[in-house]
Amino acid sequence: MPQFLSTTDADFEAQFVALLGAKREDSPDVDAVVADIIADVRARGDAAVIELTSKFDRLDLTAGTMRFSPSEIEAECAKVGDEDRAALMLAADRIYAYHSRQMPTDEMWTDDAGATLGWRWTPVSAAGLYVPGGLASYPSSVLMNAIPAKVAGVGRLAIVVPTPDGKTNPLVILAAKIADVDEIYRIGGAQAVAALAYGTQTIPPVDKITGPGNAFVAAAKRRVFGKVGIDMIAGPSEILVIADADNDPDWIALDLLSQAEHDESAQSVLITDDAAFGRAVADAVDVRLQTLERRAIAGKSWADFGAIITVRDMDEAVVLSDRIAPEHLELCTADCEELATRVTHAGAIFIGSWTPEAIGDYIGGPNHVLPTARSARFSSGLSVMDFIKRTTLSRMTPDALAAIGPSAERLAKSESLEAHGLSVRARLDRLNQS
Repeated sequence: MPQFLSTTDADFEAQFVALLGAKREDSPDVDAVVADIIADVRARGDAAVIELTSKFDRLDLTAGTMRFSPSEIEAECAKVGDEDRAALMLAADRIYAYHSRQMPTDEMWTDDAGATLGWRWTPVSAAGLYVPGGLASYPSSVLMNAIPAKVAGVGRLAIVVPTPDGKTNPLVILAAKIADVDEIYRIGGAQAVAALAYGTQTIPPVDKITGPGNAFVAAAKRRVFGKVGIDMIAGPSEILVIADADNDPDWIALDLLSQAEHDESAQSVLITDDAAFGRAVADAVDVRLQTLERRAIAGKSWADFGAIITVRDMDEAVVLSDRIAPEHLELCTADCEELATRVTHAGAIFIGSWTPEAIGDYIGGPNHVLPTARSARFSSGLSVMDFIKRTTLSRMTPDALAAIGPSAERLAKSESLEAHGLSVRARLDRLNQS
């Protein structure tokens, strides 16, 4: 049974704050374990990765079998049926088209002082993508991570995907091929993150690591940040649906369950201005949970972290939504377009009853790697921008330096940085001699 809250309740604020602060991460203190794994990989390279893969994934590898060979890739891709292949291709095309529009442009101009200024964008040289394996094996995540990197112009793209007991998802391999990934390694966990960050005898290091994973992967990404860039530390999935009574309760129930089925720690929340509709949605969830394949996972998520909040009006709904800052936000209201313009904090917004969040997970075009745990207040989902960096450009002429140099010298003196000021003064003196 989810929580039922109403903004008219005397203790609503306390209940809402408790909802926001609920600890959903089902992650024990793994940092010490991860620190030891990273140190081991740094010290022993391939040997450590092979040993840890045998221990955790029950898969015995050698340096020569860590990476999928071209023939193995072709064999796995051949297992994918025509319909699945077509769906994956359509998704890739749409993701590519969307992310191609994100590429920024270089700029150069001359200002009033005669200085030439600007910036240019260049890709990272190499990126590593973590793709969950086993039960949580998602070819869609391959496309969502790899395609923006390729659009950005990343020169080398490596994927690590755990294959517990040697079981491979052919769709994951095909997705990697479609996205033009350069290397695929059958390793996972903190040891794979360490291998990407520091390199081993077989795996060259990368400059940035992206992609979701379990608590050990998240802890490893946190620890290697600084040595390499990372996208984000992702927590359990979450969805907020704002819906009025002019909706099918079953549709909304399915939308809520679409995230609840990810993880027992996922969170699904409905905000509505009609209490009776909220109850109807709860009833529809109960019905669907009787037959849903992942009902054990979804049911626990819904019972432990689900919530239905009744508000006086949609103005209150927007305020609460921004406080939640959800990973996924569905707006199923009569004025959904206008409502969307008023939302400030959300990873991704799905506008209208015909736009279920699930369409964004696969085929919509925008990225499904999104900020969780209220981090949409200050961060964005994965994009081309995660794989490029901006370099600023400056060029002074003698006249430009004469115009602005004295102020630079003065500011250097105010900070007691003598050499800074002298480096400018030496050039100004030369100008005064000519």
